[in-house]
Amino acid sequence: MHQLLNSTGATLVRTATLADWPLLETFHRTCSEQALHRRWGRTRITRRDIERLLDHSRCWIALHAPNEVVALASAGPVSREPGVIDLGLQVADAHQRRGIGLALARHAAAHAHSRGAHTLAVYTQASNQPMFGLLRRLGHVTASRDAPHLDVRLSLSAAGAIPPRTARPGGSPAVHHTPDEGPDQP
Repeated sequence: MHQLLNSTGATLVRTATLADWPLLETFHRTCSEQALHRRWGRTRITRRDIERLLDHSRCWIALHAPNEVVALASAGPVSREPGVIDLGLQVADAHQRRGIGLALARHAAAHAHSRGAHTLAVYTQASNQPMFGLLRRLGHVTASRDAPHLDVRLSLSAAGAIPPRTARPGGSPAVHHTPDEGPDQP
């Protein structure tokens, strides 16, 4: 388990499992329809959706309290392109703009790089400017338009593998690991 420092204090981050379904179901009920649609392309998320996500990617949840999930991040080879890891990220509406998403994206990028990936990819609605802005904060991105969507790519080698921050200069969010943990440990 990791501790994520953000603008409102500490949030715990740990690997998600199917046993977290009740917490994830409650989390998705707290997200707006617009936010769900931006992340999932629909407004109702089922247990089967989470099962598929867990089968194809590494997932982490951020907990504001022991039973309150405030964010879900995933990183996996969804596009099946060699060297490319796809990022999925959702932060509860009430917890956005606090650095949680950025810290989880950095965590996912470090995970992807440790697995030999050279690119972090996000396929999102072109109107999803918060995600595009978050990725730009990680490094130089390229984007190609696919109708109403963007395929956004971040080079992990050019970005120096974007290691998770371990300090909070200027109040920046950080993920703290215990000495025996790295970005891939639960």
